[in-house]
Amino acid sequence: QVQLVESGGGLVQPGGSLRLSCAASGRSFSGYSMGWFRQAPMKEREFVAQISATGITYYTDSVKGRFTISRDNAKATVYLQMNRLKAEDTAVYYCAANSWVTRRSEDYQYWGQGTQVTVSS
Repeated sequence: QVQLVESGGGLVQPGGSLRLSCAASGRSFSGYSMGWFRQAPMKEREFVAQISATGITYYTDSVKGRFTISRDNAKATVYLQMNRLKAEDTAVYYCAANSWVTRRSEDYQYWGQGTQVTVSS
């Protein structure tokens, strides 16, 4: 069992930046592939970014060049650095862990509770 806790969400103006953190506990973190997903009101949960156990990253097209996913295995934490934020980025952001590399939300084994990100003037 893996427990995940997101933090770092909040209110930011368009064009601003925010850094989300996801702290893992319960067992070894280094072997898991980690992902970030988001869900806006009235919309389905969507994939945002992933990072494999070896550090390989992948992003959905809408955030490429703006968001960066990273991990610190010593701290058992994954991060999402979000720059040049847009109103369309407003959503609840979730981190997730899985034993194999995947970008399908339905495949992820463990989920955090989510953190709200609001981009508004």
